[in-house]
Amino acid sequence: MAHLLGVQDAGTLAGSRKILADFTAGIADGDRIGVLGPNGAGKSTLLRLLAGTQELEQGLRTVTEGVDLRLVGQVDQPDPQASVREVLHGDSPEYKWASDPDVRSIHEGLLSGISLQARTGELSGGQRRRVCLAAALVAKPTILLLDEPTNHLDVEGVAWLAQYLRNHRSNTGALVVVTHDRWFLDAVCSYIWEVVPGVDPGYGKPQIPGHVEIYEGSYAAYILAREERAHSAQVAAEKRQNALRKELAWLRRGAPARTSKPKFRIEAAEALIANVPPPRDKVELVSMATSRLGKRVIDLEDVSFAYPDSEPIIKDVTWRLAPGERVGIVGVNGAGKTTLLRLLRGELEPTSGHIRRGKTVQLATLSQATHELDALAERRVVEAVADVKQSIQVAGKEVTATQLVERLGFTRERAWTRIAEISGGERRRLQLMRLLMAEPNVLLLDEPTNDLDTDTLAQMEDLLDSFPGTLVVVSHDRYLLERATDHQMALLPSGALADLPGGVEQYLAMREGQVEKQAPAPKKQNTDAAAQYAARKQARSLERKLDKSRAQIAKVEQEMAALSASLSPQDVAKLAELNKKLQQMQAGQDQLEEEWLEAAEKAEGN
Repeated sequence: MAHLLGVQDAGTLAGSRKILADFTAGIADGDRIGVLGPNGAGKSTLLRLLAGTQELEQGLRTVTEGVDLRLVGQVDQPDPQASVREVLHGDSPEYKWASDPDVRSIHEGLLSGISLQARTGELSGGQRRRVCLAAALVAKPTILLLDEPTNHLDVEGVAWLAQYLRNHRSNTGALVVVTHDRWFLDAVCSYIWEVVPGVDPGYGKPQIPGHVEIYEGSYAAYILAREERAHSAQVAAEKRQNALRKELAWLRRGAPARTSKPKFRIEAAEALIANVPPPRDKVELVSMATSRLGKRVIDLEDVSFAYPDSEPIIKDVTWRLAPGERVGIVGVNGAGKTTLLRLLRGELEPTSGHIRRGKTVQLATLSQATHELDALAERRVVEAVADVKQSIQVAGKEVTATQLVERLGFTRERAWTRIAEISGGERRRLQLMRLLMAEPNVLLLDEPTNDLDTDTLAQMEDLLDSFPGTLVVVSHDRYLLERATDHQMALLPSGALADLPGGVEQYLAMREGQVEKQAPAPKKQNTDAAAQYAARKQARSLERKLDKSRAQIAKVEQEMAALSASLSPQDVAKLAELNKKLQQMQAGQDQLEEEWLEAAEKAEGN
């Protein structure tokens, strides 16, 4: 493959902070590179360095002659006075591009519902982002650099973009994309670049600059390789600790008789002490308590809703949201998904029909924006958490607001930063944790993955797995939907709410056919896809039961061990009772494991 662009020993600063140092890499024809890293690590900076729109503080950037680049940033905006057609095609006559199948595909895939004659200043923020993305694809640059391109795209748009980039960037040209969408990364990318942020150890020690780790393969391959690297690093750290203990013990003993400590031994010990690998910022979202939830959650009966002077956006929807139900909602942009959530939480009243809510329902909503934090702009992060609760109980232990903020991945410095100055990802983490501290039993999440990095997303999914209440998630992130929810539903352009026994794949197939009425009623589904999806749903439910069973067994075993350690005559009967209980629980777990294996085989189509 032909070499297109390279950087050697590249580095840059943000103020006095070293975002990147000593980065060397090349980009060749056919490379499809996904860029990952925590919020604020420097992913967007890396794109600008590659594009040449930001100067290197150190190192060298080379571009092969004839290679052109196009960067679509997160905040790029088209000329508000220009029409969509002018942004995409300039003054090129229509006959030159109208017959191009690629151009037609881009129009249909990204600009559905947007007139080519519309002024971009009259469009929504999401529509303007799609216009910028479409213009970059129409230009067909040699190297395409995209910063969070899936934001403002629905599930259908993400699938189209992934397919388009696979088809057009496999052999000629290259792609570098920053995204948190893990399904997209897995579907598109052949390399993963992980931006690891720098660390300021404090105490007068020099700053450790950020760097980039390169992995070959898709997102799934990256996860496996990263785990292997983490294991190797752990082994190396343990060896280093053992060596350090020996050297420190040798130093403490003092000089042997008739000799002094050899200089090289002292230098080796000092090197071990100084050469502590930089810690990675870890986010630990903790599970909160949940208020009791009764049998009735939210019932919709023949509900329709229309905004003034508009056609109904939701029409004749009957839906019973049950205790413990975990539902994912998909639909095209503008279908009314956010409106549906506003109806569920009572912010809007239906135009017709009835909505009934249970008396024990404690609702919490994570909105797409974080405007509720604007009123707290002058508060510090730790103060915003303490405003909700000074402390909480986690696994039987009291955790203070300060400790909780640290678990959220905020350094001590960031914990005392004004909310007006924290990043979008940090605002999102803070927003979610403040909601959960209120102990809701029904969670409504509207595009919760916006502004979160992949590590935080994984932590959020773990947290949602353990949430015992009712969960409704609107998202274009297929990884999140398939991991955190047990089934999906689609809000169709007609205003109907359709069950999707076959999951997101069924929805995409339905939309590709563009015939809603061909979608079978949920009770009549009898396809292999539906059966496999039902099996996956059952397997996930059984996994949660198994986790709960293992925790209960571990608790009983600990209790038995404590009794055995200080056995007295009155404890014998109690020990026998616990042993009987343990055997029953283990038998129940064995049965669950058999059911899980059977469901897992069905889910794989075996």
